[in-house]
Amino acid sequence: MTLSLDQGIDRALAWLVDHQKPEGYWNGMLESNCCMEAQWVLAMHILGRTDDPKYPGILRAILQKQRDDGSWDIYYGAELGDINTTVECYAALRSAGHRPDEEPLRKAREWILAHGGLKNIRMFTRFWLACVGEWPWETIPVIPPEIYLVPKFLPFNIYKFASWARATFMSMSVVSVRRPAAPLAPERRLEELFPEGRHNFDHTMPLKPMTGFWPQFFRLADSALHLWQKLPWKPGREKSIQLVLEWIIKHQDADGAWGGIQPPWIYALIALHTEGYHRDHPVIAAGLQAWDHHWTYERDGATHIQASESPIWDTLLSMQAILDCGATWDSFPQMEQALLYILDKQILTKGDWAETVPGVECGGWAFERANTWYPDLDDTAVALTVLCQMRQLAPEKYHARIDHAFSRAETWLRAMQSSNGGWGAFDKDNHTAALTQIPFCDFGEVLDPPSADLTGHKLEALGLMGYDMSDPAVKRAVDYIMSEQEADGPWFGRWGVNYIYGTALVLPGLQAVGFDMQDPRIQKTADWLRAKQNDDGGWGEVCGSYMDDSLRGVGPSTPSQTGWALMSLLAMNTHEHDDAIRRGVAYLLRTQKENTWEQKEYTGTGFPGYGVGERIQLGGDTAALAQGRELARGFMINYNMYRHYFPLMALARARKHGITIG
Repeated sequence: MTLSLDQGIDRALAWLVDHQKPEGYWNGMLESNCCMEAQWVLAMHILGRTDDPKYPGILRAILQKQRDDGSWDIYYGAELGDINTTVECYAALRSAGHRPDEEPLRKAREWILAHGGLKNIRMFTRFWLACVGEWPWETIPVIPPEIYLVPKFLPFNIYKFASWARATFMSMSVVSVRRPAAPLAPERRLEELFPEGRHNFDHTMPLKPMTGFWPQFFRLADSALHLWQKLPWKPGREKSIQLVLEWIIKHQDADGAWGGIQPPWIYALIALHTEGYHRDHPVIAAGLQAWDHHWTYERDGATHIQASESPIWDTLLSMQAILDCGATWDSFPQMEQALLYILDKQILTKGDWAETVPGVECGGWAFERANTWYPDLDDTAVALTVLCQMRQLAPEKYHARIDHAFSRAETWLRAMQSSNGGWGAFDKDNHTAALTQIPFCDFGEVLDPPSADLTGHKLEALGLMGYDMSDPAVKRAVDYIMSEQEADGPWFGRWGVNYIYGTALVLPGLQAVGFDMQDPRIQKTADWLRAKQNDDGGWGEVCGSYMDDSLRGVGPSTPSQTGWALMSLLAMNTHEHDDAIRRGVAYLLRTQKENTWEQKEYTGTGFPGYGVGERIQLGGDTAALAQGRELARGFMINYNMYRHYFPLMALARARKHGITIG
């Protein structure tokens, strides 16, 4: 039975009531790929912690996620497996004692060898193999700890890297020059992945098909660093390592993790272990214990590891959905707990961002619960949007506190606007393209330049605060966004899949600041969205659209992407698109089950895998990316609450618009 619109909204609100945590927040699982579990298993081998109670459950998770063809992939529904993930999973299972003649390993090995073998793995995978004695360190690019000493005004200091890359490289620099190895037991070594023998295998990294000054410069620099690595005396090396260790320890989060994400966390533990920190040392102990709290989840008898966690993000967007439904302070008392949780989580201390934007007080929010070094500009924009509405509902006793939070957040947000008018995720003007040519940077993104989707959220916040296009910051942001529009109408989604997501953040932002939504450029966007609507009334877009333009806006309908498309059309303030909106609403109501929606597809983006952190022209030479639609260099995410609050927002806004069903 198809629900009425009111019934669908009421049931979805009831689901939020049932799933709010006692502390007032909401938090869904953050699913990614099996590198998380594989690298944890390898790390436990390196740290000598294979007796961890989670160990058997995590091995089951790896085996459960194996594809029928023997590989492991980057995202649900990928056409192909990923050789890097597959090799890391294979190595993890072998390190745990699984035999090469077991069916899962036999299938994985055959797939690896059929897809070019170890010659095709990325540098990060080679790094892991070196840590367990399966790859020669001499063939891996050096990350010198001396990078910490490079002055901030030079292009190669650590604060020119994206926050996630910075936090990861600092720990990797110690491991890179110490070159530790925790060899696998003889019967667990990976001999079978070298079918012609280790001595006949070429361990060198294939050169990227790139020319120009910087690629040549970094290749020569890496050769020089390898020569220096062999010298018996390296002036300043030990001092640099000590400074890096101090930086690492200083940057540990209150919950024991680092940066609220897995890579810097797991590499920090290995770096400290390499330098002799015992597993009972408070820093190491806290880092290991963090996985016992909110960083793992159980499913089908297996233990999965989150690459990050999203309690603040999920709470803010759940609050926005509730507000869209017209809830009042009295009708939805759970909002008080959520408001207090968000206010308590505002970050008022300076983090890494202050190294390049001095003289500004922080007022942002992070994505995760305990990360204070890297407040997130997107979370901060959504927090401003929510608090602006909450102030009108909350009792007067909360007004002063909301006003203070509001003032600090707005000041910080404005200070972090980049010179081109847009906003990045964590830093300002983080776009030193030369860094992408470093040999180690063959995975994900190492830069954090502005993007249209993030900038759209800032406009929505500023618009709700009463600013319009007469405000210089707003005008610059609008100009940036319009310069980023694709020729056929949509906007690229840096942090969500993909053009449907980018468009869904841009259009409400433009509408909020008074942009003319009848502008022909916006009408072109509407035409694009309507053309992409599926026959079932929903919208979908596969992750492969990041590497294949023919897949832009194309894919099976999903609740989250349908919600985004509907919010885009509803932001146009016209009844011209009501038929498409009504069909989309009907799809959501028809697919709502047990008060929520199901979605296996990954619609969140960590890294498209371009390296530069922003949109590239796929029509050009993309051979240097070394990835196809499988997104071997990418990192995709299934935020498990996207399937709920985005459809609810869309339904509520459709009801406000005048759509009635049932």
